[in-house]
Amino acid sequence: MSELTQLDSWLALAKHYDEIKDVHMREMFDADANRFEKYSLQINNILYDYSKNRVTDETMGLLLQLAKDADVASKIEAMFNGEHINHTEDRAVLHTALRDNSSESIMVDGIDVLPEIKAERERVKALAEKIRTREWRGASNQAITDVVNIGIGGSHLGPLMVNEALRPHSLHDLNVHFVSNIDENHINDTLEYLNPETTFFIIASKTFTTQDTMVNAETARQWFINKLGSEEQIHRHFSAVTSNVPLAKEFGIAEENVFKMWDWVGGRYSLWSAIGLSIVIAIGSEAFDELLEGAHDVDVHFQEAPLEKNIPVIMALLGVWYNNFFDAQSMAVLPYDQHLHRFPAYLQQADMESNGKYVDMQGNTVDYTTGPVLFGEIGIAGQHAFFQLLHQGTKLVPADILAPVYSFRCIARHHRALMSNVFAQTEALMRGKTEDEARDELAAEGLTEEQIENLVPYKVFPGNRPTSTLLFDTLDPKTLGAIVALYEHKIFVQGVVWNINSFDQWGVELGKQLAKSILHELNNDNYINTHDSSTNGLINHYKKRRSMKTGTEQEG
Repeated sequence: MSELTQLDSWLALAKHYDEIKDVHMREMFDADANRFEKYSLQINNILYDYSKNRVTDETMGLLLQLAKDADVASKIEAMFNGEHINHTEDRAVLHTALRDNSSESIMVDGIDVLPEIKAERERVKALAEKIRTREWRGASNQAITDVVNIGIGGSHLGPLMVNEALRPHSLHDLNVHFVSNIDENHINDTLEYLNPETTFFIIASKTFTTQDTMVNAETARQWFINKLGSEEQIHRHFSAVTSNVPLAKEFGIAEENVFKMWDWVGGRYSLWSAIGLSIVIAIGSEAFDELLEGAHDVDVHFQEAPLEKNIPVIMALLGVWYNNFFDAQSMAVLPYDQHLHRFPAYLQQADMESNGKYVDMQGNTVDYTTGPVLFGEIGIAGQHAFFQLLHQGTKLVPADILAPVYSFRCIARHHRALMSNVFAQTEALMRGKTEDEARDELAAEGLTEEQIENLVPYKVFPGNRPTSTLLFDTLDPKTLGAIVALYEHKIFVQGVVWNINSFDQWGVELGKQLAKSILHELNNDNYINTHDSSTNGLINHYKKRRSMKTGTEQEG
């Protein structure tokens, strides 16, 4: 048995779960008129309401004791102090330093990294502003009209999510595109309508060797050369964010257009760095500073707020409560703001790549479940899709709902209809509908007794489905920065409780390693028998069908 599951607080939670598992939230609200005031917190303009969760004062007390037993407070301090908490890669974890303008120094291995962070940020802003103001000129002395970010993972999902979220704050005559898929359709569809003389590329790859990114980068480079007839103008149309400056220069990128990545910033936490170049180009330096400021406000809150008032800590502990005691294997993230439509996909990487681990910090296999399967969609769309399962399915799926008090333009007819759904869904998931209520409702519709009895089972909603609501004034840069940081820190706290390393990602390596060897096998027509029968069969079928259809593949 692991130390975690033998903690007094863990055992007490297990006992408490048996006592509370059948208690309905209707009863909890009936018993406590102050439940909303008791179980809601606020930072800046963001309200976090967790009152519609299956918790009592005793539950929260036990969860907070678990956090103390897991030494969450000291682990938070260790992260901000630059200790090598990413022990498998022997690295500090300091994405928080990227948004810190208040500290006099931030030390990593005895070196103050803050001056370098600020200098690199100013370089990013300088290039971005030249492109935004049309000072930067490409081939034929033309201004840039389109920017293409080529990356994968955090070098793609973070910038894409932020650019979509802050679309109303962006320049609308400057288009930003994102390419990540190695499938040629992604890069080809993106380049199809672009003019190479007015297109600027950002190649985001820490090593400048990542296959997905570099295949797309080479295609973009060749497209540019083919269209313009030479390599002479590459330096005016390509930049890179990487730690491998020699390879970037060999590619043709001018050294002044190569921006640094640090090994103490993980890819899924990197949008605050030069990886955010496309963000700065889209929204400008001032708005980017506001994005950083919102995140930094949450960093301060996370460091200073007591555990019982600490929003990321509470978010994390609720997740542990459902994951480990209610056996809820998934969670839903449901934004009711169209501009957050890429937020669930961004969080999938942030959460599942961080805490999808089965080995603890001591290298032992855990005997408890860790990170949940995270999914989500715009709330309104989800209501007409998977909400059926949330309301009447056999699985418990805790959900986070995010919604703005007012939108960018805020047309009352649209926004009030939107928000009525937000409040209705959280209430419906909590309260449900009893058999008596369903019967009365059907009787009011004039149905016969026989019709009522036939339909009643289908009209009952169990309720008792937990939701937490993040209600914020509007989705401006500062608010978005704060929301992202809340989830970053929530993920970290859960990793601390589960005693796993949230900052490595060895699980993505095996498939990539095998793909490299299989690629060599695909570059000839030889029969393959070096794998299991299924993999051999699939490869040989592919090669056979490929050879039957000549001319379907092109080099380049």
